[in-house]
Amino acid sequence: QVQLVESGGGLVQAGGSLRLSCAASGLTLRSNAMGWFRQAPGKERAFVAAISGSGNNIYYTDFAKGRFTISRDNAKNMVYLQMNSLKPEDTAVYYCAARLGASAHGSYAENLYDYWGQGTQVTVSS
Repeated sequence: QVQLVESGGGLVQAGGSLRLSCAASGLTLRSNAMGWFRQAPGKERAFVAAISGSGNNIYYTDFAKGRFTISRDNAKNMVYLQMNSLKPEDTAVYYCAARLGASAHGSYAENLYDYWGQGTQVTVSS
């Protein structure tokens, strides 16, 4: 059974940092492109970042550029999202997602992902 479990969320003040982790099981992670999405209260789920199976191709949405870093450790079946300079508008549930293919092209599209974690809450206070 494929399972993705996010961790690392919490409550931080504006300007602070968090590192989210996604532990994958049931997948050979190097064969799977991975993505992070987030959903704020009353908002649609939004793309944050994606990384190819090899780690060689990385994509960020505009609000993440310069502040967030996606990385992976395939030997540990782990994917990470380092978030710095957090803002109140970053408050959301953050989801880890896996694609069956290794390519991250087009990974902003939610429907390309086959597996999803349960999410971890990130709250940034003013």
